[in-house]
Amino acid sequence: MNTSATAKTARKQNAKFEIKGINHLALTCKDMKRTVEFYSGVLGMPLIKTIDLPKGMGQHFFFDIGNGDALAFFWFPNSPESVPGVTHPANLVGRGPITTANATMNHVAFNVAPDKIDEYRERLAKAGVEVTPVINHDASEQQASREITPTTFVRSIYFLDPDGIQLEFAAWTREMTEDDVNCEPHSNAAG
Repeated sequence: MNTSATAKTARKQNAKFEIKGINHLALTCKDMKRTVEFYSGVLGMPLIKTIDLPKGMGQHFFFDIGNGDALAFFWFPNSPESVPGVTHPANLVGRGPITTANATMNHVAFNVAPDKIDEYRERLAKAGVEVTPVINHDASEQQASREITPTTFVRSIYFLDPDGIQLEFAAWTREMTEDDVNCEPHSNAAG
């Protein structure tokens, strides 16, 4: 298993725009205080910016997730309720369908070191967070194995935030090659 960060640097370069990563991903939460307690308290992400939106529209808070990237949350006082299986997966990976509606976010994966996955799983469990076993994503029939195989490309654990947003700690295990791009994209467009 390759434990360096080379999998990330081995990717093809964007010839159209010099994108340097994600500045921030903005999600919506039901309770900003509970969100701060989870992301800063449980996951240890520093709260780096807080905004009270004008005219009582709500709040917008930002958490540092490393590499100059941020995870942000909006809180709106009159947001509609979330709907499992539509706005977010109804199940954790490996525990049932994870389908979500078009134009929704399925989950957020945070990049972590390969040698930390097992330790981080234990830490989450000790903090009372329901977390999946480590999943070794590979080219097997089920696309996941309990053990690391020669085709394992990422190791993951999945868990939920207080709003049911599915989160993942993911660790690349090898560089991607041309052989890893081997599926034709499907289309629902009428011909």
